[in-house]
Amino acid sequence: MDDFLDDLYPEITLETDDIIMTIAVKKDYSQIENLNDRKKEFLKDLREFIDEFDETPESLEFMRYYED
Repeated sequence: MDDFLDDLYPEITLETDDIIMTIAVKKDYSQIENLNDRKKEFLKDLREFIDEFDETPESLEFMRYYED
């Protein structure tokens, strides 16, 4: 990622057997004091992000990569 953005937003790389995804987190989760609540909020936001992406034209364009 751009060095400027590296300084602004923390990054996390998520990896499964099928996907490696690096994301920059813009939201400040430090306002949530309880660690488990903070984790729940992050996962809720991540699910919402994926749901929003699913509704975009970019999600179809991305899947076209796998067409013959």
